[in-house]
Amino acid sequence: MLLRLAGQSDKYNDQEAENMSYFTFHSKKIFYKETGHGKPLVMLHGDTASSVMFEFLLPLYQEHFRVILLDFLGNGQSDRVSHFPADLWSSQAEQVIALIEHMHIGKVNILGTSGGAWIAANTALKRPDLTEKVIADSFDGRTLHETFAEDLLKERRAAMQDPSARQFYQWCQGEDWESIVELNTQALVKCAADRVPLFCMPLEKLQVPILFMGSREDSMCRRNIEEEYLEMSRLVQDGSIHMFQTGGHPSILTNAELSARVITEFIYG
Repeated sequence: MLLRLAGQSDKYNDQEAENMSYFTFHSKKIFYKETGHGKPLVMLHGDTASSVMFEFLLPLYQEHFRVILLDFLGNGQSDRVSHFPADLWSSQAEQVIALIEHMHIGKVNILGTSGGAWIAANTALKRPDLTEKVIADSFDGRTLHETFAEDLLKERRAAMQDPSARQFYQWCQGEDWESIVELNTQALVKCAADRVPLFCMPLEKLQVPILFMGSREDSMCRRNIEEEYLEMSRLVQDGSIHMFQTGGHPSILTNAELSARVITEFIYG
């Protein structure tokens, strides 16, 4: 899904402590970076985005967390791929697991927004031994809404004609952004058409605490998103919900300061 920014910053503050590097996954390089101090918090970007979408949010988190960002394969500063699989959000969880193991940091907290929310939950389902808590922000839940593919194609066509959307894509991906957006669109349309399971196993098997977060005004998620969150929170062993009255997609950006407060209290509470 296309992510809409509440604001953006071109650079990190030069005085911020930061470490940027790569690790190898299936013979390809994945870009990651870390900054701040405290409990590890891995922040996962959504579809057509990259880790730069979190740049202007870092001042809200780095005093309390060791923030770890990555660009999934095919995005941002990571190596490119020829295609994205239809089970994109499950396969990308393997990249998160590989990063955590590469860094040797034990259990981490995982925040995923939009498509990244499914990745965060799938990471915890696959490897609860590496996961402390999960925040799943601004996503459709157990299934994609019935008109997801139609809405996505319409949204992406409009975005291609929208200067601000085109700028966002290029900011996240670089000069080859059009091919990345097309590959992602193809994968998500196939995911919807084939009804590919969005979670790698039933949510009832989730062993770690999870916070479902979103905005009631988010037009890019299903209309009954709060009802869906309530159903999911009943299925998992330890689920909670926070809904913002206002704000667009995703809530971590459109309610930036409030989201940071909620997330910090959830993790340290």
